[in-house]
This record gives sequence, C-alpha cells and structure tokens, in this order.
Amino acid sequence: GICSKNCKPISFCHAQLISALERQIFDFLGFQWAPILGNFLHIIVVILGLFGTIQYRPRYIMVYTVWTALWVTWNVFIICFYLEVGGLSKDTDLMTFNISVHRSWWREHGPGCVRRVLPPSAHGMMDDYTYVSVTGCIVDFQYLEVIHSAVQILLSLVGFVYACYVISISMEEEDTFDFIGGLDTHSYYQDHVELKPVKPVEISNDIEPEMRLLNLT
Repeated sequence: GICSKNCKPISFCHAQLISALERQIFDFLGFQWAPILGNFLHIIVVILGLFGTIQYRPRYIMVYTVWTALWVTWNVFIICFYLEVGGLSKDTDLMTFNISVHRSWWREHGPGCVRRVLPPSAHGMMDDYTYVSVTGCIVDFQYLEVIHSAVQILLSLVGFVYACYVISISMEEEDTFDFIGGLDTHSYYQDHVELKPVKPVEISNDIEPEMRLLNLT
C-alpha cells in the first residue's frame, strides 16, 4: 500500500540526491564555495523530504516544498550569473565568496577542452587563471553550468508537485482515519457496553439480629 502511493516520489527523491551529489563533486573540484553550501543544504532537505515521504510526516514534506521554492530561486540566480544578466559577470569571484580566484571546474575541463599553461610574465603568478590557455571546447563552461541549473529547476518543479501530492494523500488518510475511527469507537461502545440492572443485596436472617444488637448498643 505504501509503495503503490509513494514509490514514484521516493524514486524521484533518489534521483534528486544523485544529481545533487554529482553537482557537489564538480563544485568541490572548482572550489565554488557558494554552490557547495547550497548543494549541502539541498541534500539535507531532500533526505528530510525522503524520510517524510516514507514515514508519512507531512511537516517534513512541507519543509521540502518551502526549500524547493528557494532552490529554484537560487538556480535562476546562477543562470543569470553565468549568462551575465542584470549586470552580473561570470568573471567575478562571487561564487567563491571573494576569497579565491577559482572559476568553474568546467572552464578548463569541459568536453573537448585542451588546457595549456603559458609561461608566466614578469608581474604575474603561475596560479593565476590569466596564464592558462583553454582551447577547443565543444561547449563553453557557462552553458554547462546553465544546463546543470536548468536540470535542478526542472527536478525541483517536479518534486514540488510530488510533495503536494503526498501531502494531500496524507491529509486525506488522516481525515478518513479520524472519521472511521470515531464511528468504530462509538459503535463498539454501543455494542459492548450494556446497562445491567443492579441486583439488591440479600441479607440473611442470621445477620439481621446482630445488626440490631449493634444498633441498640
């Protein structure tokens, strides 16, 4: 019974976890601290939603639905960042909290990319990205990041629909259980509780004289 109703949401949560872990790995490789933090929170909330789906905990699923809206907003921001919409620039250090000059891992390791380190100049350092030449990329790194964010948005929207579905089922089952349980309790009380007449206590003749003597004393 549980599987027939929740197998799809549970399987979908597993797909979300796999996609989030895949993205977390590449963000770690690129030292993208802001996405790393977001992915970490997303993984925790997805696990919470998975637990709520299995254990029929609507409150946990509600937390998941609220986070889904925030997660969609964050991924829309990432898309705008890499497409340089609204004055944003992909060449800034925003994704690393301005503590390093690292960029997306896909910038140098995308499909078909050939990475070549150029000789340093007199005023430069070897670890600066300005001295790394990347050529031959089939897809630019910003579009790969946009694709990842678009996939997350799509999964989040589907997850939101599944979460609303599970919450509605849980609420209906709770209402049905309360209604049927109330009727069963009432009928059980009527069927099993019978009023029986109280039998008078018979006092034997031997006890009556003793009681009279006590009353006289």
